[in-house]
Amino acid sequence: MARGPTMLLENAFIGGPVCGVDEAGRGPWAGPVSAGAVILNPKKVPKGLDDSKKLSAKTRETLEVEIKAKALAWGVGFASVEEIAALNILHATGLAMRRAVEALAVAPAFALVDGNYRFKLPCEVKTVVGGDGKSKSIAAASILAKVARDRLMVEMDARYPGYGFASHKGYRAPIHAEGLLALGPCEIHRMAWGPVKLALMGRDPLQAFEEGLQDDLPFED
Repeated sequence: MARGPTMLLENAFIGGPVCGVDEAGRGPWAGPVSAGAVILNPKKVPKGLDDSKKLSAKTRETLEVEIKAKALAWGVGFASVEEIAALNILHATGLAMRRAVEALAVAPAFALVDGNYRFKLPCEVKTVVGGDGKSKSIAAASILAKVARDRLMVEMDARYPGYGFASHKGYRAPIHAEGLLALGPCEIHRMAWGPVKLALMGRDPLQAFEEGLQDDLPFED
């Protein structure tokens, strides 16, 4: 039975602070991509840290407060829809991660990054596939990234009503597809994404995956 994330990876580094880094929002049809970076205090590690996708929204929000209160340093970064369009989602994700790390009040010597892509960050990088389920620092970063992005998408729901952003946060959903067909894309839709392109043609965005037009994604969300 899986034991969940630990501090073993963090403890293996000697020579400076270690931060965990993770992203949220690579795959949605709308909104920015976000990233979190966290340097945990080994003596004050919040209980219950795990991959943000395995936690309820209420649990994530509770842990967000505790992470920010107990961590040695934390940071959140975003890359906008315009930056995603200009750079592609892979490089925009790296930009958001760099901004999150640069926002840390304590400069890290090492970064544990979820996934297998080695982004260029202002410190040494170690990639960890499935890292949000293995490293508590990465798990904490995944929570901050997810909560920050979700909060922003709720705000976007008020600014751009009719798409249901508050419920699905820009991801694939029937209400999102209906809004796209009825209203067309808004300013925060990712125009290069297959579902958005289908909506512009008057076709069901939910068919994008079946037609191999899912997104501009070089890796899975």
